[in-house]
Amino acid sequence: MHIQLYEAVNWAYQLHYYIGFRSHRRRTLLASSTSLERLTARLLEICQRHDYHLLQSQWCPNSVRCLLSMRPDQTISKVIQTLKPNLASVCELEPPVWACGFLAKSTGRVNRAAVRQYLKAQSEHHGYAGRLHPPVFRYHAVQRRPLLAAHAFFELSHHVVMATQYRRGVFDAFTAEALGNYWLKVAEKREFAIDEMSILPEHAHLLMRIVPKTSVESCVLALMNNGQYFMAKHFPEVLVRAGMERLWEDSAYAGTCGEFTTALMRKFLKDGS
Repeated sequence: MHIQLYEAVNWAYQLHYYIGFRSHRRRTLLASSTSLERLTARLLEICQRHDYHLLQSQWCPNSVRCLLSMRPDQTISKVIQTLKPNLASVCELEPPVWACGFLAKSTGRVNRAAVRQYLKAQSEHHGYAGRLHPPVFRYHAVQRRPLLAAHAFFELSHHVVMATQYRRGVFDAFTAEALGNYWLKVAEKREFAIDEMSILPEHAHLLMRIVPKTSVESCVLALMNNGQYFMAKHFPEVLVRAGMERLWEDSAYAGTCGEFTTALMRKFLKDGS
């Protein structure tokens, strides 16, 4: 059976990232209060021009730290490539102004531990736990697969939710496990990692990590398109019986999470800790 590919996603999202980088050889960036004002104004102007929402920033003598809200199609690597040269133009230093590396961590409304617990409790939350054979597949990575990027220290975790078309219940424990195992292979090929997964009859929750050069949107599109290809190839009768033209709704939710919440990181930067 032929199923149309997804090319875009209608998003509900909240994506917050803590980003930092330092000057080359830790040279002093702030020669005066005027330098601070000029750099702060330029940072805000860059973010507004490129559609990054600056939640908070902190200038240190030889580094900058900021908390950004971004769109699902944007990547951390592109943000770094945008901020560094544009900020360098107002620094009173001979080039190179910036060291080559950077730090990037996801934050969110809740921390990563809370998201893990939420995914773990999906069977109980939806009333399936009391059944003899719950129609739920639950995956937990015993050992997290490492993700690497040159000159970067990063931890970019996202809670993603996708719903089946018309919210129809198409998965049982067997088909959900088959899809989940296939998704793990897709993630490995596409350079992202799935740490937690709960697939229920009509929707799926994932806790996944990405690399700085990848957007969460590209990862979700890979899961949607490969997922419906897998189901159409191996379980076409499921989609036919449910009367579905496509496996997923063309919408999804993505929210960042991390070791610390956005509120805590914002306070950390505001207080100059």
